[in-house]
Amino acid sequence: MSYWFKVMADLEGKKYPEQIAHLRENFGFSQAHANALVMYSRGSISAKRFDTPTAFYKTVTPAQAKTMRKIFKIILDKYPKAELVIAWNQPMIRINESYVFGATTSSKRILMSPWSADVIADFAPKMSDLVVLKKTIGVPNDWEVDSKLILALVKARIAETK
Repeated sequence: MSYWFKVMADLEGKKYPEQIAHLRENFGFSQAHANALVMYSRGSISAKRFDTPTAFYKTVTPAQAKTMRKIFKIILDKYPKAELVIAWNQPMIRINESYVFGATTSSKRILMSPWSADVIADFAPKMSDLVVLKKTIGVPNDWEVDSKLILALVKARIAETK
């Protein structure tokens, strides 16, 4: 995050639309992520909704919370140095300051991400029964968690971060 704070320091004094446009055009940010960074750098804390994964789980269905807990437990058991944190109001796994896996929910599914379009593309043929998009993988709310798939995604993402 210190890198992004430096970027925002360079944009200090520019108007909100200019800051958003800079992040989108130069770094490929989505509108939502650009807005989050701009607002945070301007001192807004209103966007922060959850302090802990437990607080997040209280806002989703019991089936979603159960599935997400299981996904994160599989990762944390394999990688004991990993941290389960809240970032962008979603539970994320961080290892050595790099995000390697995250998940959030929609009304119809859980959306997982290994934080890499390349990792998703590489594994897409093995996930034909899931909703595979460029940046997320959708699984049913009551998904029978595929631990081998989860760990393979995380391993591939960790390899990218080295």
